[in-house]
Amino acid sequence: MDYDKLLSKKAQEMRPSGIRRFFDLVAEMPECISLGVGEPDFATPWDIRDAAIHSLERGRTKYTANAGLKELRQEICTYMKKKYALSYGIDNVLVTVGGSEAIDLAIRALVEPGDEVVICEPCYVSYEPITTLTGGSVVHINTKEENDFRVTAQEIKEALSERTKVIVLSYPNNPTGAILRHQDLVEIAEVLKDKDVVVLSDEIYAELKYGDERHESIASMDGMYDKTIVVNGFSKTFSMTGWRLGYACGPKELIAVMTKIHQSCIMAAPTTSQHAAIIALKDCDDDVAMMREQYDLRRKYCVRKLNEMGLKTFEPMGAFYVFPNISSSGMDSNTFCEKLLAEKHVAIVPGNAFGDCGEGFARISYAYSIEHLREAMKRIKEFLDDHKGE
Repeated sequence: MDYDKLLSKKAQEMRPSGIRRFFDLVAEMPECISLGVGEPDFATPWDIRDAAIHSLERGRTKYTANAGLKELRQEICTYMKKKYALSYGIDNVLVTVGGSEAIDLAIRALVEPGDEVVICEPCYVSYEPITTLTGGSVVHINTKEENDFRVTAQEIKEALSERTKVIVLSYPNNPTGAILRHQDLVEIAEVLKDKDVVVLSDEIYAELKYGDERHESIASMDGMYDKTIVVNGFSKTFSMTGWRLGYACGPKELIAVMTKIHQSCIMAAPTTSQHAAIIALKDCDDDVAMMREQYDLRRKYCVRKLNEMGLKTFEPMGAFYVFPNISSSGMDSNTFCEKLLAEKHVAIVPGNAFGDCGEGFARISYAYSIEHLREAMKRIKEFLDDHKGE
């Protein structure tokens, strides 16, 4: 069989995930300290686990409705209203297999060959391959360190064309930890509100925002509610990565088409996870606050230690990543991370895994214990000292 001829060219041309490449290397090094994967080190709160156990004991193991349990979708509506002042009905909500499926469904529901999708980089690795698989083309906006990796309204305006169908906003941002503030959102909404462009707003880290300002969604800005798909989920906020549960909220017309695709590809999200998620949304604010407080301590520690050792690091205000500038080492991103792994057994992710403009940086996840982080920072400093003057 000649699989070069049989396999989809677009699928063959997909760039492998730079995150997973380092994850696979780490799997073969049990002595390694990994700061590479964005996975909370906290156990899923007990009330959530207990709800899952109870649902299994009650025999609730059948398929749910394709769009998700009605009770869960109603609870999502209540949560979005309470947290972000967004008013949705259950027909505006689709429960998915993680936030990643919601992103996939939104892009496939909207993008056809010849359409353009504007993506602000550095960013999560999945937006571009999903776009290219649909036949769309990507227009990159390279955000800048001197602007704390925030995209500006002017940059968005310059990226738009008659072929633009979707713009992806992902704030708080993976990998940089950047956020958009109220005035940023107001200015972006002013550019977009009269355009026939849908905003795919990936807000999976919405509850992991530090400081006094609460997260605001672009969907809450004037003129943006009916043209925004908000993606969120349970993995990061509630430490439920393995439960594989997310959701999308947006216009009924778009949610209906996404649900049709979901019906054909997935059927329904995991039933046990859905029952557990109801309790997560209703009863776990205190658990989330505790985890956010711990992340905040780790965030401050990592920023301070990295700056002290000469790796310029801006202060991220969201998610659980720092994005140090490693150019002072004289190495490119891949070389730095590969040598650090080989010599000091510390795994972090090259910045260019998140887009070309990430070159010269590296992503470090602080979703790990402070003891874990202390040892990693010690080894990174030793690595820099070993290569000083090269």
